[in-house]
Amino acid sequence: MSTTFDTIGYWSELKLDIVRQYATAYSTILAAQKPPGFHHAYIDAFAGSGRHISKRTGEFVLGSPLNALAVHPPFKEYHLIDLDSNKIAALREATKGRPDVHVYEGDCNQILLDTVFSAVRYEDYRRALCLLDPYGLHLRWEVIKRAGRSGTIELFLNFPVADINRNVLRRNPEAVDPEQASRLNAYWGDESWRQIAYTKEGHQGNLFGFDEKTSNNALAEGFRSRLIQSAGFQHVPPPLPMRNTKAVIVYYLFFAAHKPVAADIVKDIFKKYQSRGER
Repeated sequence: MSTTFDTIGYWSELKLDIVRQYATAYSTILAAQKPPGFHHAYIDAFAGSGRHISKRTGEFVLGSPLNALAVHPPFKEYHLIDLDSNKIAALREATKGRPDVHVYEGDCNQILLDTVFSAVRYEDYRRALCLLDPYGLHLRWEVIKRAGRSGTIELFLNFPVADINRNVLRRNPEAVDPEQASRLNAYWGDESWRQIAYTKEGHQGNLFGFDEKTSNNALAEGFRSRLIQSAGFQHVPPPLPMRNTKAVIVYYLFFAAHKPVAADIVKDIFKKYQSRGER
């Protein structure tokens, strides 16, 4: 069971609530469009098995793909991806008999770029809501950029600041491991994170003679700028920091879209969860 069902913390349960709320609003709006209307899809790049175990209660909770399948009005189709064969088997069992559900086993980066995103074309009146919720720095910038440049795909995106702080950034920027830096390069898209991750403010007072590491918020804001300026998303609200039981930020939940109404809906949802923490 442990290899099939992930145990998730309270912050992950909040994220599931947030995505479910927006997915319902999104599907309601697109399903109501008059002919020719839109063919709207749900895409989950790290779908898992469809269920998780709550760390708080020990009970099963529905994961993002099964939450999406329960949204009414329904999406026209669903694309669910995971690298783990055990989770894929559980997901296929949970979605058996659903011709509108497409399940893929493999690297989501390649599958999204080669197969899924190419089917969400603007001229075909296709639109999609995509959840990119990696466990760490397991996502390539090309995926984010393709979604932004498409004009058809909205994203919820996990910015894994805990992985970045634990494995990439060091107090001394010259001590950053090249292999770990390459992971962040792949996610960020280039090395411009280095200029954001370290600041010269107070440099003269640094006894060690190197730049100071910047804040989590500054790093997240730098990535937000990339989503707008480099990926081409027109509307990216400030992300929601997701914290663990010790109030440490585990990741930032970003939303990126092309329409102001989408961003306004998510801002309202984020506002409800801004002060929520471990219960």
